[in-house]
Amino acid sequence: MKNLIRKIVFYLVTIFAAVTLNFFIPRLMPGDPVQSLINRYQGQISASAMDSLYTMFGLDANTSLWSQYWAYWGQLFHGDLGISFKDFPTPVAQVIGQSLPWTIGLVGVATVISFIIGTLVGILLGWRRGTWAESLIPLTSFFSAVPYFWLALVLITVFGVNLSWLPFSGSYTAGLIPGFNWPFIASVVQHALLPALTIVISSVAGWILGMRNMMITVSSEDYVTVAQAKGLSESSVMFGYAARNAILPQISGFALSLGFVVSGTLVMEQVFTYQGIGFQLLKAVGAKDYPLMQGIFLIITLSVLVANILADVVYALLDPRTRKD
Repeated sequence: MKNLIRKIVFYLVTIFAAVTLNFFIPRLMPGDPVQSLINRYQGQISASAMDSLYTMFGLDANTSLWSQYWAYWGQLFHGDLGISFKDFPTPVAQVIGQSLPWTIGLVGVATVISFIIGTLVGILLGWRRGTWAESLIPLTSFFSAVPYFWLALVLITVFGVNLSWLPFSGSYTAGLIPGFNWPFIASVVQHALLPALTIVISSVAGWILGMRNMMITVSSEDYVTVAQAKGLSESSVMFGYAARNAILPQISGFALSLGFVVSGTLVMEQVFTYQGIGFQLLKAVGAKDYPLMQGIFLIITLSVLVANILADVVYALLDPRTRKD
């Protein structure tokens, strides 16, 4: 019970700190969102409208920063993330709602695939040391050190430009009407293949190396030796005893990876012009869109906290020793 209360307090303090930082950090950045809006719509918004825009966005000089801060808390308690400056008058929740499914669908699926492949390969490499397969480890180390954008550019050049096998820009073919129909779904899958391949190749090496090292560590433990002495099958010992304990650190890393799925892969989405949440965040920073930045950062924070809670639950199921508190 004490452990549960301690965790709840920790998460509440984390949320409070995250909301506070989300509010103040964008406002400490150089630039003026109203001036940025006027520049973007040059000739359509007169300079005389600046005072009205400041008042409408709650940024007028007569309203102190602390008053804006407490007003922001009031909005959050009512489920209101505010109005996007760059997409005015579209609510922030609507902008995020339009971009979030694309990021979760692409980055989430790619992260799960890379985790499963990396964990299984790491189990085999760690359990059967000294085989020819270990010669692949330097290759995986190379890919783990390759920047996302460099690998993305290579894949675009090979499969998009030279071979013309796959599209490399956008989320689906222009002109298609979004919906549950085969032409749209096929187009979405085709446009997602190169970004997803970039994520899988870049991240699978880390899962392989981490799982392999843990398998090497636990394979010499007494409980593994006892399981082998009982005459259990190799697969039972490998997965039921060694891998079950070796995977515990991977679970924590995987939970954090799932939490950061919501943030998207900013560079990847920028390179492929993919309309995910990371691409929206980049545009929000450029436009000094405080509400949209705050909303995206808040969603990222909450997703990481939820992922940590799920990791604690899964960790307790796999390791009974963690249930003592």
